[in-house]
Amino acid sequence: MKTLPTLLAATALLCACALGCSSDSDDHGESNGIATGSSCPPGSDLTYDSFGREFMTSYCTQCHSSTLSGAARHDAPLGHDFDTLEGILLVAEHIDENAAAGPAAINTLMPPSPQPAPSEAERRQLGEWLACETAGSSD
Repeated sequence: MKTLPTLLAATALLCACALGCSSDSDDHGESNGIATGSSCPPGSDLTYDSFGREFMTSYCTQCHSSTLSGAARHDAPLGHDFDTLEGILLVAEHIDENAAAGPAAINTLMPPSPQPAPSEAERRQLGEWLACETAGSSD
């Protein structure tokens, strides 16, 4: 039978390991759940029509679509529908923190495997596009 101090020490070690494994950044500089710090540069030509719609269709709407329900959403939260610009703008910060890249973070949580994943360059474009769209939506 294990003694209480031994069990406490083992529990503390497991907690330390779990915390170490759940860090927001991996060994490749990728992170999840951190705002990217992306901004909209002057002259950006990224728009919903030129970038956003195709990005969302390629990587997101297989699960995040207003036309899907139940198991077809593969656990995508209700209200996180990326088949319209309006739906995207409602949760733009969440998208940035889970799939975009910028100077502060490269977020790779979405899309989950085995879905095709965007390149880092595409993730950086996503961060820029979201920054431009949200800057424009606050006017």
